[in-house]
Amino acid sequence: MSIQTTIATATETLPPSLARIARAVSDNPSIVVDLTINELAAACGTSVASVVRFCRAIGVSGYAALRVSLATELGRESAQFSMPTGFGSEISAGDTLREATAKIAALELLAIEETVGNLDYDVLASAIDAIDDADRILLFGIGASRLAADDLGHKLLRIGRSAIVLSDSHEASAAAALSATKSVAIGFSNSGTTLETVRFLQTARDNGTATIGITGAPDSPLARGADHTLFTHARESRFRAGAMVSRIAQLALVDAVFVGVAQRRHAHSVHALQRTADATRELRAE
Repeated sequence: MSIQTTIATATETLPPSLARIARAVSDNPSIVVDLTINELAAACGTSVASVVRFCRAIGVSGYAALRVSLATELGRESAQFSMPTGFGSEISAGDTLREATAKIAALELLAIEETVGNLDYDVLASAIDAIDDADRILLFGIGASRLAADDLGHKLLRIGRSAIVLSDSHEASAAAALSATKSVAIGFSNSGTTLETVRFLQTARDNGTATIGITGAPDSPLARGADHTLFTHARESRFRAGAMVSRIAQLALVDAVFVGVAQRRHAHSVHALQRTADATRELRAE
């Protein structure tokens, strides 16, 4: 995982003084390169000791190491996306529409690269095994995570799998409580702390159902509570309504899961996709 993604992921779990540093660095990573440790502490309204604790909290030995890591990463990514100095900074009021769009596009491309690059294929294969073996597939997410659940549910239905996307938390808990020997429950939560989604997976697991979690937070209740956990890696912009970059990372995992399930019964899947495409094409022609 990149240092910027590590900082973005850790922000919500850090103490207030360290979280202020994380947000400042996420908004403009180049400040670490430009400012001394004393200047950064002053800019964030905290102490030098807090900056040192922040470095250690994100797995870096100290401020010098953080500066080197960020400078190297910013240089590489700026060259990769042919963007001017300031790459990685938060969307600002002064950005042109072209600049704001380029920032989001770059973050989305990086989210896919990092998510796929850090994917545990053994866990992915185990999750695909559980889905392929299931007669009933339950999917649940809230807000933007519901969009990812909808997408996977729709794809699985198109290849003849019994996928049910649950619409509210009470319905999800009720369905999860009905244990079935060949069921799987899939929960989506970028933060990994969405209470309703955590409860859905826990209820399913308590009733003998295999569980899969898709989240961006390794040290979260959802990650700890699922039988198989797949992780996204995304630097979400604070200038957003709902998820933007993290949603793209979730959808990349959705596609990886779907392709894996479809490949298990390749001929059947191709035939099913053709039949459903023909059926919808006929409906559009009427």
